Amino acid sequence: MLYPLTNHACVAALFAADGPVPAPAGPANPQADLLKMALPLILMFVIFYVLLIRPQQKKAREHQALVSALKPRDKVVTSGGMFGEVISIKDKTVTLRCGESKLELLKSSIAEVVERSQPAGESKS
Repeated sequence: MLYPLTNHACVAALFAADGPVPAPAGPANPQADLLKMALPLILMFVIFYVLLIRPQQKKAREHQALVSALKPRDKVVTSGGMFGEVISIKDKTVTLRCGESKLELLKSSIAEVVERSQPAGESKS
């Protein structure tokens, strides 16, 4: 015959089955635990920096050098895909001749230089 157990008896039976909890072997080192927790975060940041941030910074530096080296009569391609010839350069803008029209664009919209202009003294051989 089974006897119904009250709530107190059930809880007492569950705790009795677990047995005593063993004590830690030695004093815990909180600095070692902190290092174990922080190491994966530091490793993820390093990987993130090497794979994403650093190449993007390099690309931005190269584009800045390209834009700062622009001269009149350079042939360029814009980020929108239009070919043109640089007519004049201002602080933040560039005036391009595209076919029969003139366009004023931001310097940052220049994607690449197709052909550099030749200085007046040099000739193509």
